[in-house]
Amino acid sequence: IGTAAAQANAVGSDVGSLSGDRDMTQLVSDGTTLFIPVTRAGYTETEVYTPRDVMDTYGVEPRQMIDVKALQGDNSDNIPGVPGIGPKTALTLVAKYGSLDGIKEHLNEINPPGVQKKLKENFDSAELSRKLGEICRTAPFELDKEAARLDNVFTPEAYQYMGELELKSLMKRFDTAAMQPAKKEEKQAAAALIRVKTAEEEDKAFAAALAAKKAGLNAMQTKDGRTLVTLTADGLTVHAFDMADFADLADRVNALTQAGVLLITADLQNTLRLLDLSQSEYYFDACIAAYLVNPSKGSYQYEDIARDYLNEVLPSAKELAGDEDKWLTLEGSVMFCAYPAMEAALKENKLEKLWTDIELPLAFSLRRMEQAGIRVDAEQLKAYAEKLSTSIQMLEKEIYELAGMEFNINSPRQLGEILFETIGLPGGKKTKTGYSTSADVLEKLKTAHPLIPKILEYRQYTKLYSTYAVGLQSNIAEDGRIHGHFNQTIAATGRISSTEPNLQNIPVRLALGREIRKAFVPEAGCVFLDADYSQIELRVLAHMSEDERLIAAYNKDADIHRITASEVFHVPLEEVTSAQRSNAKAVNFGIVYGISAFGLSEGLSISRKEANDYINRYFETYPKVKAFLDRQVRLAKEQGYVTTAFGRIRPIPELKSGNFNIRSFGERVAMNSPIQGTSADIIKLAMINVEKALTDGGYASKIVLQIHDELLLEVPEAEMAEVSVLLKKEMEQVVQFSVPLLVEVNTGKSWFETK
Repeated sequence: IGTAAAQANAVGSDVGSLSGDRDMTQLVSDGTTLFIPVTRAGYTETEVYTPRDVMDTYGVEPRQMIDVKALQGDNSDNIPGVPGIGPKTALTLVAKYGSLDGIKEHLNEINPPGVQKKLKENFDSAELSRKLGEICRTAPFELDKEAARLDNVFTPEAYQYMGELELKSLMKRFDTAAMQPAKKEEKQAAAALIRVKTAEEEDKAFAAALAAKKAGLNAMQTKDGRTLVTLTADGLTVHAFDMADFADLADRVNALTQAGVLLITADLQNTLRLLDLSQSEYYFDACIAAYLVNPSKGSYQYEDIARDYLNEVLPSAKELAGDEDKWLTLEGSVMFCAYPAMEAALKENKLEKLWTDIELPLAFSLRRMEQAGIRVDAEQLKAYAEKLSTSIQMLEKEIYELAGMEFNINSPRQLGEILFETIGLPGGKKTKTGYSTSADVLEKLKTAHPLIPKILEYRQYTKLYSTYAVGLQSNIAEDGRIHGHFNQTIAATGRISSTEPNLQNIPVRLALGREIRKAFVPEAGCVFLDADYSQIELRVLAHMSEDERLIAAYNKDADIHRITASEVFHVPLEEVTSAQRSNAKAVNFGIVYGISAFGLSEGLSISRKEANDYINRYFETYPKVKAFLDRQVRLAKEQGYVTTAFGRIRPIPELKSGNFNIRSFGERVAMNSPIQGTSADIIKLAMINVEKALTDGGYASKIVLQIHDELLLEVPEAEMAEVSVLLKKEMEQVVQFSVPLLVEVNTGKSWFETK
């Protein structure tokens, strides 16, 4: 923009620059005007800046704004500026001394002394920031006004691109009819809803589905608590049933799959929660299919499916609030009509096996786990809440004593003032709302004052109290169990996530946090059986990288962290210290997540050079690991995605970003996703296989929780010995890799005891 403006001005053209970035004020001149759109009270206004406007608003000339930014810095652009110099002081200094050079000449005259000291200590940072903040006006680019001229922007190509970016509001500005393929049948527009009232109408609807051998099936719950089921055999006529009027719906749906009728659902997990359906291979879930094709999207609703697979822009369920008929019609019609394109997308991306072998049977396994739930001792949970409350009150007193006054510990503003003004701790970063007191900031100050560890502990305890000790009490059902939801389409890695409540995030690091697991108990006459994969991601890395030394270490069942420490620190195996092993462990697991030298240095509290040496020595020890990780990044850049050992796709659009930090994140994702995703696929397969083995063996034992690499079973005491063997066998033999998968099995009368 800076170069284009300069070239246009050079040939006598006036320029208008439209931007929300106030850095552009430095470009303002007699020939260049800046327009900044600003939204106030729901309305967008445009601020206009000429040289006179910049002077009136900021008190400096446009080009002096570069020096202002050099002093105040800009976190969003990674421009450091001078620590402690804010916008007001920066403008005052530049207005008085004219430029950075002028400020440098008069450094000894500047008041107050604190500002002078900051400038003297950080002037090199200000000069660097000026270089970073100045917009280049001589970029290797030639402005071609004719080539840049805008004609009709509402083209089919633009429409498709807006769809990929999910810019739904902008898509509504297009003539959607003109954007559709010429021969496309717009079934959604013509679809109609029939509210089924009689048994004869029900028979007719199910007979049509049976004859077609394919039907759309959805179940949903309305805000007033009704359960509605829709069925369509052609996408044009959607039949809607109220469960209160048709008690036999589940049996009739089961009869369809038994007859080989393929049922296409919008959300199989939700449908299973509302209808008691038998497991069958004759289901297709549009939500899961769309997720497999692109797990990075945030939504897989019918309007998303219509946009991505039918090239149509439809109103969302939220927009149709109050129009239940239209909502039911679109939900029922879209998924049915999108099925051919979605099936083709699965085949094109080689995802059919992942769907049939893992995701489809998993949906039924997860539903049975939800139905089983996990028992909670409500009285013990209340006692735990009281214990936490007492600890929190004691911490409050200690914090007030250390601070020398009482204040609202939960107020970042008040806490920031105590830490950085009253106590005077270094490193305070002031924002518009006050000093930052985020966990990252406090962790770095942990040893600076005894108040900081107490604040961190207080935050952990209050989180435990509100989220778990008290929060979980409202989730206990009448049967004394928590029946959470487990979701297949949220985590881009392929991992299962838990909501309502999140049972996968029960704390384990804090001693007091772990105690909450004492409240999770099996039924009378049963025990908990916990099976946890040992170092599964490192074992997956060994297999996928094909590194001989790493594979050999695991096949010997050696202590991988001790071996790595021996190699990295060049000491005999028997002389490795516990500290060296601990550091090697951090490197081992850090490598899996694409850790940088900076990240490792922060985690181990060592210099960046030392951390870089650790990483380099690791790669010298296991060279094929480095080659594998580099290959994943290269593949991601070439094809836009990486895959797991089972073919699961993880798109990585971050690698195309112009922002270095985002690209770096994308590289870490490219390294980690094949490993973490493969691990996720393994635990899913293990869950399916364990459940099948339990059913085939006639056992009453059941899976009650899946926590990433861990399965928790509720087992009758009489079955414990046999099921323990079965569980370990099924989990360890779920796949045949070049390294063994090892599972640790523990039992207990509470979840706490199994750990």
